[in-house]
Amino acid sequence: MQGGSFWLGLLAAALTSLSYWPQLAKALPKGATRDLSIKTLLILTLGLICWIVYGLFQKDWIIVIANIVGAGLAGVTLSCKIRDMRA
Repeated sequence: MQGGSFWLGLLAAALTSLSYWPQLAKALPKGATRDLSIKTLLILTLGLICWIVYGLFQKDWIIVIANIVGAGLAGVTLSCKIRDMRA
């Protein structure tokens, strides 16, 4: 990767990976996930996992790391939704 494009890719990865942080922060208190769609969270988490696998095949560590972070945040939000559905 060229120098400038590497940093642009890193910035894009950081911004998109961390974009789900505010949603997770709102979902952490019990009962706070009423307005979240479980289908959307499932699709998002599965899609991010697919990106991780793709990144591994391509040996593109920015894609891998960015999507691990995103999948982690989306996955915890999904688990909050499941927690609230069971309550």
